[in-house]
Amino acid sequence: MLLAFASVSVASMAQDAVPTEKYSVSTNSFWSNWFIQANAVGTSFWGSQENTTIKPSKLLKGYRTNLGFSVAVGKWFTPGLGLRTKFTGIWGRSVITYDDILGKSAKEWNASKYWVLNEQVLFNLSNMLCGYNESRVWNFIPYVGAGVGRNMTYNTYSMDLNAGILNTFRLSRKVAINLDINYGLFDPRFDGVNVHWANKKNSFKNMDRTISVEVGLTYNLGKATWNKTPDVEAIKALSQGQIDALNAQLADANAENARLNNLIKNHKCPQAGGTDTKIVKEVVSAPVSVFFNLGKAKIASQKDLQNVQAIADAAKANNAKIVVTGYADSKTGSANINQSLSQKRAEAVADALVNMGVDRANIETSAAGGVDTLSPISFNRRATVELK
Repeated sequence: MLLAFASVSVASMAQDAVPTEKYSVSTNSFWSNWFIQANAVGTSFWGSQENTTIKPSKLLKGYRTNLGFSVAVGKWFTPGLGLRTKFTGIWGRSVITYDDILGKSAKEWNASKYWVLNEQVLFNLSNMLCGYNESRVWNFIPYVGAGVGRNMTYNTYSMDLNAGILNTFRLSRKVAINLDINYGLFDPRFDGVNVHWANKKNSFKNMDRTISVEVGLTYNLGKATWNKTPDVEAIKALSQGQIDALNAQLADANAENARLNNLIKNHKCPQAGGTDTKIVKEVVSAPVSVFFNLGKAKIASQKDLQNVQAIADAAKANNAKIVVTGYADSKTGSANINQSLSQKRAEAVADALVNMGVDRANIETSAAGGVDTLSPISFNRRATVELK
């Protein structure tokens, strides 16, 4: 059963990995990402006095199975690592013999009640291997733990070790369905039977054991998601783009200053009686960069559009055309993928210009594909905007 769940989970995570971008998340406060759980439990028990190799078909026999419940409270400290405190109450079995004992059937004779309190470490492999995705339907969560149990029928106590796989199926941001499979080990005397009558040594091989299947619900308390940390490369690219734009504006201002100084030096007074006046309006525009995250055609930061707005205003005032060129970095993706991605990036910026009031007929788009003209390579994930 465990191998089957593991196989299906790997396939599910592989499918999940395609649309999910791996990225870092910021740590939430201590009071965030708590959850509570409630489950119905079905348990199969076999004692230390039995042969430790039991056929799977015998695990469901009536003399070793019974029902119970569990409740738990836990917290995720990261998307991949959490702790859970779990209480389980079982109407269980103490398997001593398959034959009638003292005139009663084994099923009637061996009933017992016990509880177990465990502390467990949870590993969300879906988030650890495929990246955090708050909308993921299925999360595959192995865990290990230890605790203490008490058999109330026989007034015996035992430390226990346990491991299992918790599968959660998302219904909403707050609620998920649980499917939990658990394997536990207990002291050989936990079921009320003195192990020495069977000449068994007190070892892991001869411990009392349980297999449990639990079905129930998880409810997330308070904030249940994680915030994405800023994309450092995009911030660096944005800052560099702003510096480049300022340098270009400074160069244009210097050129304009030189032109005006030249006009002053070569100025000639107009002829007497001359009345002709000519006004020349010149628009100077440096290319503006709009940056994107890896593999994405969605603008990474809306702040990039502040400089684009200035170009849009100039184009509308002068009925000028705007050229938008999309780029991708050549280090990731095939040539065909990068060509398509760069075109989508150009179209995304063109759509933003239209929203700013620019006539779509005055916007030209082109796709440059994957390039490595800028360093670091992440700076090439952009689109440029300039007046034609």
